Amino acid sequence: MAKRKYRSVPVNSIDRERLLERLDQRPVVVGVDVAKVKQFAVVMAPDGSVVQTVRWEQPQEQDDFVGFVLWLSKESPSLTVGMEPSGVYGDTMRHALLEQGVDVVRVSPKRTHDMAEVYDGVPSRHDAKAAAIVAKLHLDGASEAWPQRSDHERRLHAKLRTLSVYTKEYKRNRDRLESLLSRYWPEVTEELSLGSATMLELLKAFGGPQQVAERPNEARQLMRATGGPFLDPEKVERVVDLARRTVGVPMIDEELELVGVVATECRRHEKLATAVERAIATLVEEDSVTDSMRHMVGRTTAAVLVAAVGPPAKYTSAAAYQKSFGLNLRVVHDSGTKKSGLHLSKRGPGIARLFLYMAALRLIQKDDVVKAWYAAKVQRLGGRAKTPAVVAVMRKLALALWHVGQGSRFDATRLFDAQRLGFVGGDPM
Repeated sequence: MAKRKYRSVPVNSIDRERLLERLDQRPVVVGVDVAKVKQFAVVMAPDGSVVQTVRWEQPQEQDDFVGFVLWLSKESPSLTVGMEPSGVYGDTMRHALLEQGVDVVRVSPKRTHDMAEVYDGVPSRHDAKAAAIVAKLHLDGASEAWPQRSDHERRLHAKLRTLSVYTKEYKRNRDRLESLLSRYWPEVTEELSLGSATMLELLKAFGGPQQVAERPNEARQLMRATGGPFLDPEKVERVVDLARRTVGVPMIDEELELVGVVATECRRHEKLATAVERAIATLVEEDSVTDSMRHMVGRTTAAVLVAAVGPPAKYTSAAAYQKSFGLNLRVVHDSGTKKSGLHLSKRGPGIARLFLYMAALRLIQKDDVVKAWYAAKVQRLGGRAKTPAVVAVMRKLALALWHVGQGSRFDATRLFDAQRLGFVGGDPM
């Protein structure tokens, strides 16, 4: 294959008359390689030939490039701009083009990456070449429409990103608490879940076991007020007893302060995340798309999933919906003779996987068929690999959610082999 030339010119130095001569009244595809500052675009004819490669800098010369595209659209029978969804660096340009009525399509970055050697026989990748590949992929039909988000979608997206911020901070501080408690009060997690409201309020107020042991009545009152009727009174007494006989390292004042600060921040972000979850649920309910899903995973989780990946009806198959979560399997390493095995691709929103994971845990607890399948899966994995077994339930749950979104009723006996697990007619044998 002849070597292509990727020589570019500044957007303000284009010989427009010569460009029009080369195009000869043909339709135009403009492929854009999005970057933080230096951006490249290729003007491509319908036969795949590169007519012009231009470069400019964002944001200083964005108006110049948009003006060039608008001029080109008026001089050509039709014009389409192809772009990759590369973070947010191309958002301002895409918005400006769409506002001017320019047709903008999306091209997958993975397709661009995979086509690097196929395009010109050379595996190297650089900005000008990437822009040409984007344009060529559109000509080959490997692109999709990319309209602006509606205001409703933008609200959901913003709330989802806010939730992700709060959730990550909550998890980060919960992990910090786990390490601190393993030193100062390792027994307490046997009775109170790490990161639970009761645990956090107790640590906020007392900081450590010695203080609980010194003021047991105050500790009891706080735990009962926080846990309410769902907290077993006997558990309260066991927590106080563990504070008296802990094997943890005695704490000094500064360490008590540290635990209190971490617990306070953890609790604060938990409350903030809960408030955002409610807001997302309210926004999603406006479309009434979660009615069928909430019976499976709960109102909040259904709302978060719809906000993160869209409604199940948007996808053509259950496998496509599962893939949107990043739950499809792929081989991470293949040397030709050795394979590391299958792993989740995780090419999807992490917040969606987190909520689906929690939904899978709840399903394992409350559904006998799922619980039996999970236990059998753990046993097949050697008895210790519990997380992979939960992930396996997540993958099945995603498939079930797609079918429920199409109007089917959730039935665990259809999703899992109930007869093999010893269930007949939904009842254990």
